[in-house]
Amino acid sequence: MNHIPALSPVTGFKAVDVTQDGPVLHVLLDPHGTDPTLGTAVVDDLLALLDGLHDRPDVRALVLSSAGDDFCSGADRTEYQAALADDPTDAGLRRLLDKAQRLCRALEECHAVTIARLHGKVIGAGLALAVYCDLRAGADNCRFRMPEVGLGLPPAWGGAMGRLIQEAGGSRIRELMLTCDVFDAPTAQRIGLLHKVAPLDQLDHAIAGWTRSFARRSPEALVLTKRMLTGYARAHRTADIALLDSHLLSSHLGQAAARRPAG
Repeated sequence: MNHIPALSPVTGFKAVDVTQDGPVLHVLLDPHGTDPTLGTAVVDDLLALLDGLHDRPDVRALVLSSAGDDFCSGADRTEYQAALADDPTDAGLRRLLDKAQRLCRALEECHAVTIARLHGKVIGAGLALAVYCDLRAGADNCRFRMPEVGLGLPPAWGGAMGRLIQEAGGSRIRELMLTCDVFDAPTAQRIGLLHKVAPLDQLDHAIAGWTRSFARRSPEALVLTKRMLTGYARAHRTADIALLDSHLLSSHLGQAAARRPAG
């Protein structure tokens, strides 16, 4: 169900819907409610959108949500298999995974305040995408999971491990990554992955409280404060090895494919 009114459509995107309400952009993943995965087409559209915001100082906030039953069920792993089939050296797969990291960095560096509007399942790459947003509000029906270890994969999409640890703490993220346990919205709020929790039918109202306040703030102060917060956060990640994550994941997937029996 599309919960965001189409006020001023922004054209030029194939896999996401973008509308503008004054200084706020609303970005819908899975606009038709048919594919909750985070595939390359979605990543490409989000990268193009964020790149274009460099010339849009009028945009003060960006709300990232989904029109489907779930925010995101994770990366589209069929694309990984296709990339390996096309190029067994895993160079093509690494380029695909590099895009995920560029997207997460672009969210972190975007001048606008980024808000994740979460509901339903928020899994794997979907959680990585959300955690790179400045603020996160979730419906009380949210169910989070980091399933990579259970799938035999390193949790490396988007280079998000450092950001997750910074936001929620190493002890809790260690447990949730190693066990692959499902956790709910109150738990996510308690450990710092959600800033607000609301019933689904009140979630937009909760987010509007944020966006209305941003519209009243000095744009220069808002941008400068976000830049300062990003800078201090990165200073705490001085040993961040996220630049290696796409190489780590592509190498692992390539080796797994090579071990798989032919036929």
